[in-house]
Amino acid sequence: MSIAVAPEVAAALARGGAVVALESTIICHGMPYPKNLHTAMEVEAVVRDTGAIPATIAILDGVPRVGLNNEQLKRLAISGRQFQKTARRDIAHVVASGGNGATTVSATMFFAHKAGIPIFVTGGIGGVHRHGEQTMDISSDLTELGKTPVAVISAGVKSILDIPRTLEYLETQGVTVAAYRTNEFPAFFTEISGCQVPCRVDSPEECAKIIHANKNLDLGSGILIAVPIPTQDAASGNIIESAIQKALKEAEYSQHLHF
Repeated sequence: MSIAVAPEVAAALARGGAVVALESTIICHGMPYPKNLHTAMEVEAVVRDTGAIPATIAILDGVPRVGLNNEQLKRLAISGRQFQKTARRDIAHVVASGGNGATTVSATMFFAHKAGIPIFVTGGIGGVHRHGEQTMDISSDLTELGKTPVAVISAGVKSILDIPRTLEYLETQGVTVAAYRTNEFPAFFTEISGCQVPCRVDSPEECAKIIHANKNLDLGSGILIAVPIPTQDAASGNIIESAIQKALKEAEYSQHLHF
């Protein structure tokens, strides 16, 4: 069983061109149609504007595909939650049953690496859930970063998760964690989390050097480069962040009442 790499993506990889992997869970499970389709096409256009080739990844009719055409993107967008949310653990089942899968960060990293794509851009990664030390609820995104040499560029981790423990777990997994033009790890909706990063990068060249060193040394682990939300969007992000913090406090309060 092999993966189907789109001709445009294969040609770019063959000539040593820039290719950026993109996930598909956000399309099927992240927002409604047709907003999801517009967003998917807009993200691909942003990648193209930089001179790179986008490679959205999904499983269609049991075939893992790296790089989708507009018709395939539209199929994902319209199908929505009919496509199974597919992490690494689900890949074999979805492929074997001839099913349709929208890939999460872990599955997208897996297929990107298989295809020879070293860069993957996404919104936010999964992490250690609150009270994860009791529930062991830890996203497979983190273990994938520990064993798959793909650089993941994201806006950090949502604060509904346990960010300090997420960073601790990434350290245990041997994952290089860097923040772009900041010393603080971003929290997806906001630029700050209160957590310092072990590595700061201030230019695309610095990012490229770290990715190059990771590959040359054959470390075998991934890299997480966290890019904070743009300042012009942080105001609306702060409103969402406030709502999350309020909800977390209410949940904690009700839990105390329950006990």
